[in-house]
Amino acid sequence: MTCVASLPLSGSICMKTDSPPTKAQMLRALLTTTRLDFIMEAHNGLSARIAEEAGFPAIWASGLAISASLGVRDNNEASWTQVVEVAEFMADATQVPILFDGDTGFGNFNNFRRLVRKLEQRGIAGVCLEDKIFPKANSFQRGPSQLLAPVDDFCGKIKAGKDAQYDESFVLIARTEALIAGCGLAEAIRRAEAYRQAGADAIIVHSAHASPDEIFAFLDRWENRHPIILIPTKYHTTPTQHFARRRVAALIWANHLLRSSIAAMQSTAVRIVRERSVSRIEPKIASLNEVFRLQGDEELRVAEGRFGDGAAQRKAILLVGTRDKSIRHLPSQKLSQAMVCVDGISIVERMCNTLSTLNVRDITIVAGSRVEAISRAAVRIVGQRVWNTSGDVGALKQAADLLQGTCVIALADVLCRRYILQQMLEDPADFVIAADRSIRRHAGRPRCLLKLANPAPHVFIDADVVLRSAAFSDAFSRFDAEWLGLLKCSARGAETLRNLVGRLNIKTTERPHSLLDALLALQNSGERIKVILVSSDWTTADSAVGLKATHQS
Repeated sequence: MTCVASLPLSGSICMKTDSPPTKAQMLRALLTTTRLDFIMEAHNGLSARIAEEAGFPAIWASGLAISASLGVRDNNEASWTQVVEVAEFMADATQVPILFDGDTGFGNFNNFRRLVRKLEQRGIAGVCLEDKIFPKANSFQRGPSQLLAPVDDFCGKIKAGKDAQYDESFVLIARTEALIAGCGLAEAIRRAEAYRQAGADAIIVHSAHASPDEIFAFLDRWENRHPIILIPTKYHTTPTQHFARRRVAALIWANHLLRSSIAAMQSTAVRIVRERSVSRIEPKIASLNEVFRLQGDEELRVAEGRFGDGAAQRKAILLVGTRDKSIRHLPSQKLSQAMVCVDGISIVERMCNTLSTLNVRDITIVAGSRVEAISRAAVRIVGQRVWNTSGDVGALKQAADLLQGTCVIALADVLCRRYILQQMLEDPADFVIAADRSIRRHAGRPRCLLKLANPAPHVFIDADVVLRSAAFSDAFSRFDAEWLGLLKCSARGAETLRNLVGRLNIKTTERPHSLLDALLALQNSGERIKVILVSSDWTTADSAVGLKATHQS
């Protein structure tokens, strides 16, 4: 594509009404408005997002600021690929256009046209090219001694850049340093006009004076023949309405986020060293939640729900109640079995630890008593004050809204090996429970017992085992296995269970509904409940209280 002359900046871009404008189109439109716009410097993805949220319509990927953030000088010490990579992060983090500070083009015309193509590929809306010699020096350092590129050579770079661009809306801005180098107004006008004719879409004229006089003189001579952008770093006290009256397209605040962050970091670091503590500084700095928000954590949570492989969506609801009265000999008559400690760690804490290793991070604990004793971070606590009369299902109903996605529901007094939960979570069936063929047989101690559809010991080799019936019973010989108190639901299964729990009529005058009752209700409604068989590798609190290290939490 040949594109030597610049595109007309008014009425030339036909945007489809059914699609949003591209970032390049947005930047080009900014140059044509009659309103003075402001472009803010940024030097990484985070500062770019902050600038966008503040309301700036475009962002300046400053060479000075990016170099400083990398800890190097503004003398092309950072390679062009390193700087472009930073700009790509900025473009990914924002919806507004990025104007890239291309310095001198990082070489000759050939280097510059490659830069243009790489910028377009990375979603950058435009580039600014300045007429100094590579490697450049900052405009506010050794200004009068800086050498300018020959006009013909620089115009060749502009033409090469325009010829290289794939998107006709991509913006190329030429920046003249004639005033910085002390070459005078006439030379600044001569260069700006040559650059306009070479195809530049807009012109930046730079000045190191605290007064805007030479800029105003340039604007008066220029007579609005082409869009002008200014960088008033040194003449910042000039009211912006003076630029608006002279129909300047935009002002670039070229280094202010960098400088403000430096001041804030220096102040914070010095204070922490002096006070040997962060306690007094914490209220004055951004919270971690604000950091997570700026990183886009909420978008990831939504995406996990839509596209995740299941691990990111895994949830658990732990029902911290008491299955029986077997631990009443411990000091507290109201002690929940799940709160019993084994080797210094409560059973419910152990269950949380195991779930976390399986990427189950969304954990809810429904507790019937001693809620205050549960202090684990990042765990949701739901109180259930009438457990004795509403049972496990009543407790589950308190957290019914959380029954979404792949979900584990567990009686939280269970201690089990990690592989049992892992096997359940990896099974695609809608409902999966774990059961042990070695039933714990104690006279007068009923258990949650299961009758299996395929009870043969070798069946795990070639067929699924499914639930046929279940009961809370001590008629051990009539059943095939003991349920561990663990249930895994798929996303569909969780929705089905949520609807079932919502329909159950929990009345405090009737026998409390257990989780086993919910399993039977699912089965009676036609659901298939798969059973994973284990051999020992688990226990419950009523067995664990006999261990030597067991004590009250």
